[in-house]
Amino acid sequence: MLEPIVDADGVLRIDEQAIVDRITAAVMEQRLPHGTKLTETALCQVFGVGRMRVRRALLLLANQDIVVLYSNRGAFIASPGQDEARDVFEARRAIEPDIVRLAVERATDQDIAGLDEHLRRESTARAELTRRDAIRLSGEFHVRLAEATGNRVLIRLARELVARTSLIIGLFGGTGLSGCPENEHAGILAAIKEKDAERAISGIRDHLTHIEAGLDLNARSHGKVDIRTILAE
Repeated sequence: MLEPIVDADGVLRIDEQAIVDRITAAVMEQRLPHGTKLTETALCQVFGVGRMRVRRALLLLANQDIVVLYSNRGAFIASPGQDEARDVFEARRAIEPDIVRLAVERATDQDIAGLDEHLRRESTARAELTRRDAIRLSGEFHVRLAEATGNRVLIRLARELVARTSLIIGLFGGTGLSGCPENEHAGILAAIKEKDAERAISGIRDHLTHIEAGLDLNARSHGKVDIRTILAE
């Protein structure tokens, strides 16, 4: 749900961050494929805002490497190559073991309950073969783990890496419901509940390895979409 704000003239508008969140969600759900052009005119129409607000949102997305800005050409959803795909997974393997270690130390009962509910929603999406929700929820699980650490920098990094991973899976992944192998999230959460940091760390490392192993880095998927239809959903 986009959150409106009121400008000085009393007109309801959409915040830049709300635009960023909507586009990021569409990327994570693999509804906006790599190379999609984000025309300012279309974005203004979808969100009901002026060009300056759209441009500020695109700059924020570019800072997160979700969008690439080209002089005289416009904004495009990023198209990571093979080297970048490997770099992203290398970064995740460096960061996420520490995320789960801190989650073991710091996760509250509320955090655990939220993660349990998240896994139930993920399981339902898989059972109902709802690819869009399964992809989104699979990625969000990793962000929820970061949120359990209480570390705002790690949360931001997790969000950015998950969004970039979704692009990579869209380029190089198969046709499964999501990039995350089934039941591995549950094993990681079980280790966190039991305060078993070593098992949780081992689980996240294996999990990331399995996701990367499911990619075909010699293949690239292509497709054109109507951004007005996608972002209006």
